[in-house]
Amino acid sequence: MDTKIVPGVVKEQSIATLNPADSVMDAVNLMSERKIGAVIIVDDNAKLAGIFTERDLVNRVVAKGLDAATVPLSQVMTSDPDTLGPNDTAMSALNLMSARRYRHLPVVDGEKVIGMVSIRDLFNAVKAQLEEDVREREKFIFGSDYGVA
Repeated sequence: MDTKIVPGVVKEQSIATLNPADSVMDAVNLMSERKIGAVIIVDDNAKLAGIFTERDLVNRVVAKGLDAATVPLSQVMTSDPDTLGPNDTAMSALNLMSARRYRHLPVVDGEKVIGMVSIRDLFNAVKAQLEEDVREREKFIFGSDYGVA
């Protein structure tokens, strides 16, 4: 299970980013438009400032009765989030996300944000690796591509 985050999980992504001064409604509109569950928040120097997720929306905005049109992301985002590096493995990322109950993690290379990984992305990468491992074992045990259609 040594699939690396880059290029095994994150290949080429169009990263959804906003500024901390943007409103929650800006984030909601972007997330809805792109059909994503989280947005990366970067400062004016394009450095990671935080992440805003569906959970942040529910727990920090809606549950508190805040106005999404006027509240800046800086007040409700998760600041200084945990991150993944390009050489981290999909399995270690999945373990981190499971232990800390995350569904999204930014991927950074140095100080540059290069992507975002979702639990679904990691599940698919680990599943593909497990399937490949099973095929290789069957090939070794049975001497051919046994069971492969």
